[in-house]
Amino acid sequence: MINEDTKLDELEHVKKELQALLPLLSKWRVEELQQIISHHYTTKWKHRKFRKYGSLSKAFSQEELDKFFAVIKEDRFRLLYSYQAYCGLRVGEVCQLNVKDFDFNIRELRVKTEKAHTLDTLRVPQFLFEQTLEYIREHTIEIDKAQGYLFYVDKRHSRTDKPYIDLNYIRNTFRYYISLAGLNEVYDESEESVQGRTKRSLHRLTTHSLRHYAITKFNRAVGGDIMLTKAFARHREISSTQVYVHTSREELYSAIEHAFAIDKPIMKEMV
Repeated sequence: MINEDTKLDELEHVKKELQALLPLLSKWRVEELQQIISHHYTTKWKHRKFRKYGSLSKAFSQEELDKFFAVIKEDRFRLLYSYQAYCGLRVGEVCQLNVKDFDFNIRELRVKTEKAHTLDTLRVPQFLFEQTLEYIREHTIEIDKAQGYLFYVDKRHSRTDKPYIDLNYIRNTFRYYISLAGLNEVYDESEESVQGRTKRSLHRLTTHSLRHYAITKFNRAVGGDIMLTKAFARHREISSTQVYVHTSREELYSAIEHAFAIDKPIMKEMV
């Protein structure tokens, strides 16, 4: 997996060079280039072992979410993470929210879905909509300077030239608040087989865990209706949605107790 934090600019540069070069190449040259890339990919990653977290839930529990929001003092980040937790937005989607994306008359939000490259709409929950209106009123000047982006750049803490907050800053701030809330749980380390890479801690709760929470909560609210949940999650495939519907450890253990409570196995005496 490409390290997005350090390799994104390099990747974009290579991509632009390839786009400029491809029209100048013959068909067989393009096929040759494709084979080289394919060989490099399979050689580099064939020994990579991907860590599975099994039944460990990547979603926030309600108690954890309450603790998380309790330590967030800055309303900009409180609102940003709320859009992830209650609308299920990905971090790359939430950072670019603009006032132009809202139809304030019907509480509708237009979302440029990151992975599917589609334009979708969501209804903003009433409480979150009211918080958004209040936030916009209090930060009108900053939002106007940022070309309408809700989560404007604080030049004291960010080096980006973009008018909206960058992903690294969002993730680092998230990790700060998670630690402050006492929720910084590390469940394992990555297995890095590529030369030059170092192992890194794998945290159970990440910014994406807020999206996990949103989708799981929505699924329960609609009685497990997977089609409605798929629409809310803005997934192409139901299989993708199912990954986000979590069962807590307490629910699993309670179900085990209930399922086998009436069974009393006949134990044979040991001779």
